Amino acid sequence: MLSLEQLNSQFAINHELSFKQSDGDHIMIDIDNQYATARISPYGGQVLSYQPKGQTEDVLFLSDKAVYQQGKAIRGGIPICWPWFGDDASGYGRPAHGFARNIPWDVLATTHNSDGSTSVKLGLTSTEESLAIWPNQFELILDVTVGEQLTLALTTKNTDSKELTITQALHTYLKIGDIEQVSVVGLDEVNYLDKLSGYDEKVQSGAIRFDKETDRVYQNVPNTTVLIDEVLKRTITINSQASNSTVIWNPWQETCAAFSDLNADSYQHFLCIETANVFDDEVTITAGESHILTAIFDVENN
Repeated sequence: MLSLEQLNSQFAINHELSFKQSDGDHIMIDIDNQYATARISPYGGQVLSYQPKGQTEDVLFLSDKAVYQQGKAIRGGIPICWPWFGDDASGYGRPAHGFARNIPWDVLATTHNSDGSTSVKLGLTSTEESLAIWPNQFELILDVTVGEQLTLALTTKNTDSKELTITQALHTYLKIGDIEQVSVVGLDEVNYLDKLSGYDEKVQSGAIRFDKETDRVYQNVPNTTVLIDEVLKRTITINSQASNSTVIWNPWQETCAAFSDLNADSYQHFLCIETANVFDDEVTITAGESHILTAIFDVENN
């Protein structure tokens, strides 16, 4: 990866985008434009912060115990789970949620757009190390646009001579005021698999509310999911493209306490709503073709 000086020389945008050394090993991309501030980590290709001007709180939750070290995933923001989601079932001891969130991405481009928004393009390609644990040639591109909305588009291009199959998720940690005073709407009457009861299939009835650990995969979902936060008095709307599955997760108190990179009460202040391609929604890409997974986040005060 390029040095801090090289990155600023090639990609900084005057009074809008700069590269800074963070605590730990990582370099961060900081954006401050007319619409919002944001922070993106090239390590993991991970958006860590997005705060529209006029919002008193960040849209994204980032643990204050997050670890910024090579080989460790950063707890919070929008981790990229790719090319598999969840625990690895291969028996080869590969990391949960794939390898994309645990390695540095290349900075490919930064752009000041005509509408005043700012875009960052990050990329990964297959290496000897990746081929050793996942034998597929690929090119992975993350396009992030910071404006009135936050937009992420994750493009998987199959550069191999054979087809490849992936599961993936934009594992978004949304910051909330109180887990017991939020609701998720838009998934009424949608079937879901409940991980906490052996992936039994159930049907959602009404809005989703939270009073215990929740880990669900909603299938055949609509394109729009809405989080209503009664404490922060705001609504976060998530619009997705090329995704037919949505993961809803909150670890609650006992499971949260088992994570060394979360505080004991962190579960009260985040909810994961993940734009995904998982289970029946896995994606097979033929040689030379691409798939683009998109999530757009829009915030309004209630």
